[in-house]
Amino acid sequence: MKLQSYVSGQWQEGTGSGVTVCDAVTGEPVCDVSSEGVDFAAMVRHGRDVGGPALRAMTFHERAAALKAMAKHLMERKEDFYALSARTGATRADGWVDIEGGIGTVFTYASLVSREMPNDVIMAEGDVERLSKGGSFLGRHVLTSKPGVSVHINAFNFPCWGMLEKIAPSLAAGVPVIVKPATPTAYLTEAMVREMIAGGFFPEGSIQLICGSVGDLLQHLSEQDVVTFTGSASTGGKLRTHPNLVANSVPFTMEADSLNCAILGATVGVDDPEFELFIKEVVREMTVKAGQKCTAIRRIIVPAAQLDAVAGALQARLEKTTVGDPGAEGVRMGPLVGRDQARDVRASVEQLARECEVIYGGGETFPLTGTDNSSGAFFPPTLLRCDDPHGKTLVHEVEAFGPVSTLIPYRDIDDAIAITRLGKGSLVGSLFTFDDAEARQVILGTAPWHGRMLIINRDCAGESTGHGSPLAPLVHGGPGRAGGGEELGGLRAVKHYMQRTALQGSPTTLMAITSEYHAGARSYSDDVHPFKKYFEDLQVGESLLTHRRTVTEADIVNFGCISGDHFYAHFDEIAAKDSFFGKRVAHGYFVISAAAGMFVHPAPGPVIANYGLENLRFVEPVAPGDTIRTRLTVKKKIKKAQRGDEKPNGVVVWAIEVTNQADEPVAIYDILTLVERRED
Repeated sequence: MKLQSYVSGQWQEGTGSGVTVCDAVTGEPVCDVSSEGVDFAAMVRHGRDVGGPALRAMTFHERAAALKAMAKHLMERKEDFYALSARTGATRADGWVDIEGGIGTVFTYASLVSREMPNDVIMAEGDVERLSKGGSFLGRHVLTSKPGVSVHINAFNFPCWGMLEKIAPSLAAGVPVIVKPATPTAYLTEAMVREMIAGGFFPEGSIQLICGSVGDLLQHLSEQDVVTFTGSASTGGKLRTHPNLVANSVPFTMEADSLNCAILGATVGVDDPEFELFIKEVVREMTVKAGQKCTAIRRIIVPAAQLDAVAGALQARLEKTTVGDPGAEGVRMGPLVGRDQARDVRASVEQLARECEVIYGGGETFPLTGTDNSSGAFFPPTLLRCDDPHGKTLVHEVEAFGPVSTLIPYRDIDDAIAITRLGKGSLVGSLFTFDDAEARQVILGTAPWHGRMLIINRDCAGESTGHGSPLAPLVHGGPGRAGGGEELGGLRAVKHYMQRTALQGSPTTLMAITSEYHAGARSYSDDVHPFKKYFEDLQVGESLLTHRRTVTEADIVNFGCISGDHFYAHFDEIAAKDSFFGKRVAHGYFVISAAAGMFVHPAPGPVIANYGLENLRFVEPVAPGDTIRTRLTVKKKIKKAQRGDEKPNGVVVWAIEVTNQADEPVAIYDILTLVERRED
């Protein structure tokens, strides 16, 4: 079988023989991979000219709905993907991280985008900046979709997750993707992309696939395109300096392999829960995916006094790890992805052995379950030891990308911190300690060298996702050797594919651009109370100015009795006079309750419920005798997708300003209401 690329709306088989990819377990040929004959310039144009306009015409919420539908479709076909995943050497548990973990990330982004981004094609970001004394000149940051393509060059170890965690935020941002999987596992990526294309979840041109070399693809990119790369630091360095990428300042994000560490705290004894948790996590990270993870633990940093105890415990646990055919019962670790990878790992171990001692594994022969090593892709779990971490350099420079890790002793916490820094930047580090002071010291000393830090102890271990698991809400990436890039991190990933632009103009103009009310913008009102209008009938900038109400001492006493709030500033005349306020004042929460009483329409209508309150600020105190009134303005509208049999509705955000008799603001905040939509 020859894999096909999906180019300009068609599945296309590359010319030439290409590269033969073999089953990691049996060594039998799976497919040939070649992109020879692909017109990469046409591919870029197709994404820009066909996919881009159609994708950008969709709102963020429409893209999120498409992501959710696509994820459901892929989950229904997961068993087909598991069958192919086994041929890459992955156990069922390994495949779960890649397949269901990847699909789960798509679900997460679908939910995140629909929850935190507007139902629009432009997103206002941050607070309004008042740029003039009178308020007629404002500043606001906005995010818009780049009218280019995003090129994703992925690694072999996660052919599903590595693709999905990149394309979900890119498609959510409105930018078409060109996916280039690593050749050894491209057949699994291709199978998943076929399902994406067949489902028609996104407009044609939104997703394209290259199986094989990228050819001259990078030569056709411009300043509106984006490149993300996952793989070795050496390859990433070459791509980062591609003349066209440099000349056009094409954004380039790199996530490279790194010498990640796990640190056993100096305060941890062999009988403490953290000691056993440490041993379990190190072995898990050595054996999951046969150690072929960019986040795997490569350096095991432990107190010198505990070195022998840790070495013994690790060896005892590694001896229980059954290696063999992932389909055989009891097998916990499969082969590496292929014969070439096994050779590379052995060469790296031999290089490390020049300065380190191999204390477990590393041999040419080792027991296998359900198969032999005719494929040449199996490699045993291997543990090394380096007693001179400051005098030796290879342990901090050479990564064996397999089930290999090195024990390193430290004298004290400052020494442990210094050792971690020798890795020159990592994706993740973990610390096992129950001493919070020790945890703070280590984090302050090591955080600048890490993209993520995990602190594990008996309190959180039961629910921890572990050292090697990047999560959609948190950033994935790291400084220095780790590539200096950043992926995931919630909406940060979506914003990576968008252009941030600072707008300056009048409140009314900015309101028209962002579909969000800004203080000082022209507003209007009519004879119909806003709470009697359906979602579609309300307009951003529509306003209601209420009647006045004079606050009395009885209001304060009654509210205090109802709420139980008898704070001295409300009830003690003498103490209040000597306070910050200089007099007795009304409860702040009475003020906003009174404001609601002024603007709420009591009759049944389209307003269903109060949905929340945000950004509350009490600006000036309100004393007995002060007169207040409220202005209610439609700030923005968020159309919600209909669920089941519920009536269609949307969220309306109202800007509330409560003023006193001098027309000075006393309270400013936003309220959110659920408002019924007319039947679609």
